[in-house]
Amino acid sequence: MATLRLSPPPSLRQPTARPQRYSYGVVLAAAAVGWLLPGWAAWVLGPALLLGLVLLGVAHGACDQYVVPATHPALARNRARYWVIFLGGYLGLAAAVGLLWWWWPALAVAFFFGLSAWHWGSGDAPAAARYRAQWLAHSLLRGGLIFALPLWFWPAETRALTNDLLALAGAAPVSTAAMQAAAQWLGPLVLAGHALLWASYCLTRQSALALTDMLEALLLSCLLVALPPVLSASVYFVFWHSLQHVLRMNAVMGRPFASNGRALWAELGFFLRRSAPLLAISVGALAVLYGLAWARAASGPALISLALLVASVVTLPHALLVTLGLDVARWRQR
Repeated sequence: MATLRLSPPPSLRQPTARPQRYSYGVVLAAAAVGWLLPGWAAWVLGPALLLGLVLLGVAHGACDQYVVPATHPALARNRARYWVIFLGGYLGLAAAVGLLWWWWPALAVAFFFGLSAWHWGSGDAPAAARYRAQWLAHSLLRGGLIFALPLWFWPAETRALTNDLLALAGAAPVSTAAMQAAAQWLGPLVLAGHALLWASYCLTRQSALALTDMLEALLLSCLLVALPPVLSASVYFVFWHSLQHVLRMNAVMGRPFASNGRALWAELGFFLRRSAPLLAISVGALAVLYGLAWARAASGPALISLALLVASVVTLPHALLVTLGLDVARWRQR
């Protein structure tokens, strides 16, 4: 493991602002493509998404091994023991999710969607939120927004995506009535929850935080309405969630973001050098898996479902490390 400071950096002890403007710009551009060129959106966004899925999507979890040494240095003093425990725990949780897919695939799909909503929402939750309830509410509502809008505006596409995943796992499909019912209660709940959250920010003299959250919710809503679920979720996952996690992890690894014209490329290069060993293993394993899958079912829906299934297996250990390691100061002490 590369040399790493074994004391929590300032980014873990106090709230710091991360550069969101890069994510804002990409999401706005992608939404514009969806509105102006709906028939060409997949062709225009596809190459950037494929490259981003590797360099950001897959890579953003390839530095998880640095979380514990930075947040709990005493647990990583014995390097050999740490790696045995880390790999055993990480692979054990991934295997547990794999068994869930094997035994109860419908429950595995629901668990994956729910965990993704929490992980994405908590990743976007503001470190500056004054109260723990506000941070928790934001985490749940942001994740709910990302799932509620495709249900409402793209019901057929969302149902097809869900049922393709269920079919890959050998589970019964979800009915149209069930999807409509989910949209009818989730949409108003998320809308009302956001209104209450913004009101709480204003009542506790956090008007700037309320305005920022309103603008982010509006920007993400434009993306989720303009593009079908596969494209909008991919743009968000790669260029918002993964990119911001990369910049956050760089701070954890002792490289705070320096705002200048070449900062982003330098940050990405730093992270990719640190993540290179596990990233190479992950990409190699995915290449073998997709090679086998392509020989059996060379179709878009099957390959997308396979990508989601693989992602779900590693989402649990990754999300736990982020929530219990990086976010603990945000939700425990308020």
